[in-house]
Amino acid sequence: MSKLHLVFGGRVADPQGMDFTNPADLHIVGIFPDYAQAEAAWRANAQRTVDDATMRYVVVHLHKLLQPDN
Repeated sequence: MSKLHLVFGGRVADPQGMDFTNPADLHIVGIFPDYAQAEAAWRANAQRTVDDATMRYVVVHLHKLLQPDN
């Protein structure tokens, strides 16, 4: 199975948390076939919004959701 990774971001209520204030407005960057590509996409978007403390981008390991035992 591919080790897919999802990168997305959006505005959070607290810069220290993961509570996205408006899930309908999440910026879906994309799904990537490996962590290196996902990290590069995450880094580019996080750097672009570095001056906005309420914007957060994350990498989600989709393969861990699809096969939690692996």
